[in-house]
Amino acid sequence: MGNLLLAATPLGEPADASPRLREALAKTSVVAAEDTRRVRALAKSLDVQISGQIISFYDQNEASRIEPLLADLEAGYDVLVVTDAGMPSISDPGIAWSPRV
Repeated sequence: MGNLLLAATPLGEPADASPRLREALAKTSVVAAEDTRRVRALAKSLDVQISGQIISFYDQNEASRIEPLLADLEAGYDVLVVTDAGMPSISDPGIAWSPRV
């Protein structure tokens, strides 16, 4: 079983990103992002290369993405969930599936 990581992203300055977020972006197998463009821009501003697959994961597609992400976890892949700014499950996405893990 892989690990589900819910990571806070900076609300303002990208430099406020934690070292753990930087490491997770660089090493996680799957990055489920509210906006893939924003997570790529964040990684670039942090000088981090995202090595895993990046998928969109937002309010309108969250229900259809949960099962594939759970399958990734069951297959042993680590999954990182990030929002545009803030914390998943507190700010969308993530509220619908976090209790299932």
